[in-house]
Amino acid sequence: MPDGNRRVLLVGALGALVVLAALFTLVGPSAVFDTLAAADRRLVAVVIAFALFWLAAWGLMLRAVLASLTVEVPTHTAIIVYVGAVFANNVTPFGQAGGEPVAALLISKVSDCRYETGLAGIASVDVLNVVPSLSLVFVGVGYYATTAAIGDRLVTAVASAVGIIGTVVLVLVLAWRHRETLIDRLPAVIAPIVGRLTRGRSDPATLEDGLSERLGRFFADVERVGTDRRQLSVVVGLSLVGWLAQAVALTAAFGAVGQPIPPHVVVFTIPLANLAGATPLPGGLGGIEAAYVALLVPTTGVAAATVTAAVLVFRGATYWMPVVLGGIVTAAFGVSAVRAD
Repeated sequence: MPDGNRRVLLVGALGALVVLAALFTLVGPSAVFDTLAAADRRLVAVVIAFALFWLAAWGLMLRAVLASLTVEVPTHTAIIVYVGAVFANNVTPFGQAGGEPVAALLISKVSDCRYETGLAGIASVDVLNVVPSLSLVFVGVGYYATTAAIGDRLVTAVASAVGIIGTVVLVLVLAWRHRETLIDRLPAVIAPIVGRLTRGRSDPATLEDGLSERLGRFFADVERVGTDRRQLSVVVGLSLVGWLAQAVALTAAFGAVGQPIPPHVVVFTIPLANLAGATPLPGGLGGIEAAYVALLVPTTGVAAATVTAAVLVFRGATYWMPVVLGGIVTAAFGVSAVRAD
């Protein structure tokens, strides 16, 4: 592992520990652990089952996207690859930005497709997941507004979500509109930098030609995904199923700690809290947990210690379980999350 990558991972892990320690200190660790010890094991199993269902749904999303790129991957393989992608997201800083290269490598290994085709596939999955998430936020918050006053914290969270996602969409639109310019000019900027980093082992001219070709194929693949309307409807539908599976899992987690909460609160909380995954913490660890507590305590009126315990049950199934399963997957295929970054 290169020293630079090791330092980044170490700093991110330490940051996550600091955030988690601060969260536990604020809510009271003894109350959290007592609540966890008394959790209903049957409902914990339900949380795990729906977390697996979420992974399966989004694995099928990946398979549908790849099918539009004429890359045929068996159903079980697509799910396994997606679990590997989630593992990479969870152990590298900045979430999907770190996981997509690993997923692209896994896809190229299991299907013999080009790396940039795999990258276009997993990137399309991540982008298309935004559509149902925003819909769930607006529907959930809209319904919540009819039952209770919307606090400043929730207003800030929704405004932040719209601002962040709007910025990302704007960047993507501009990149798409100027894709020919990017294909022509970006490699000329990147190739000399890569040449210096590799200490002359790579020829900048060769690198530039290769990058131009790869970028051209990448944008061509993205265009193929975007113009297949039938597959797009299937993909967005599977995305919605995955989000709802997570909502059921979080609802079951609260049931496990003996504190049911309204489903409409769960529906908008999950996409909003997941925005903390864009922090330089590994998979948003610590930040996402804190975001859940910050959103759920004022919107449900449940004690912070109980909310924290439920969130830990939920994150155990949606964060730590994919880390274990995905780690096995990436090791089996000989892909390193650190090297792929």
